[in-house]
Amino acid sequence: MQSNIKYVERKTDGLRGVGRIARVTFSKTGKTVYLGGKTLVPLAGFALKANFFDEETFEEYWVSSPRKDGNDSLFPLIIEIDEDAREEYWMEIRQTSVNVEQTSYKSSGKTKQQRERIEKAVRRHDMDRRFRAP
Repeated sequence: MQSNIKYVERKTDGLRGVGRIARVTFSKTGKTVYLGGKTLVPLAGFALKANFFDEETFEEYWVSSPRKDGNDSLFPLIIEIDEDAREEYWMEIRQTSVNVEQTSYKSSGKTKQQRERIEKAVRRHDMDRRFRAP
């Protein structure tokens, strides 16, 4: 199984959650994500707050590639970096050797305008889906 470094946020309170940079592995099809003993299965449909869920606990997760600028979260958040992903994250993704020992950082999140635009697109998508002819 191939492994990659991903940004993973467990959605504990609707849109807000607990974020971390972690090494994950994928199934052969690449659709299922394995994270520290958890099996994350993709959610169907258009994703805003979550694109995966834990098949045992049904907790929702957002899984994505980490951004080079570190603004991974939707809202401001302290993001923890797993030990097995830390060096590769700082050197390869963020491309800086200065912070290699750092185990967390503050993501400033998206701006209010960006969040509103995302929420509006989701509402529009939901409306289109509801009124689409069968």
